[in-house]
Amino acid sequence: MRFFSSLEACDLCGRSCFVSRLSYLCTASFNKGQTVRISMKKLKITEMKRLDADAFRKSEKLPLAVVLDDVRSMNNIGSVLRTADAFRLSEVCLCGITATPPHPDIHKTALGAEDSVAWHYFETAMEAVHYLQNKGFRLFALEQAHGSIPLNRFEPEHGEAYALVLGNEVKGVSQTVVDACAGCLEIPQYGTKHSLNVSVAAGIAIWQVAAPLLERLVKLEEER
Repeated sequence: MRFFSSLEACDLCGRSCFVSRLSYLCTASFNKGQTVRISMKKLKITEMKRLDADAFRKSEKLPLAVVLDDVRSMNNIGSVLRTADAFRLSEVCLCGITATPPHPDIHKTALGAEDSVAWHYFETAMEAVHYLQNKGFRLFALEQAHGSIPLNRFEPEHGEAYALVLGNEVKGVSQTVVDACAGCLEIPQYGTKHSLNVSVAAGIAIWQVAAPLLERLVKLEEER
């Protein structure tokens, strides 16, 4: 499917306006398509079907966890917790110098996700690695390394549990932790700065890995 705009009479004001449309490619033939007008009205908070913290804790989670290896910024920590909440991650492991809730600076970006997401603290990232490996998780460091897998080519296998390891804002994931992981995932970049903010990189990687897992989770919940 694709979005496009055309200049035509607007249903609201009667004047010529750019009207957004969504084109669906017909499954029977790629040479035919169906164009429909869609509503672009923003959702109200009451229409978003948000879970409260208690319902979130009881809900089924994705087989996906995150490890923060010596992440120093509390804003980054809060943002990762908020992303973990958005995609129902099973847990977040906070390691080393990574701060833990409760803290105002974490809450500033987590917005309460620190109360809904299961998180654990470990003195070293290797402790978290062993903890997750013993639970059956396959760990992948988000890092630029020889032999890394481009993130867009990574396909999670059905029935497997995964954990993404993100490192310090300056030093990245420690080499010891990299060596203990099943592999490295790398976000392809094409500009002058081959680095991304930790929480930005986490958001990109979590979505890429979570998307197919979420499809299965939603399908299972709809069938119940």
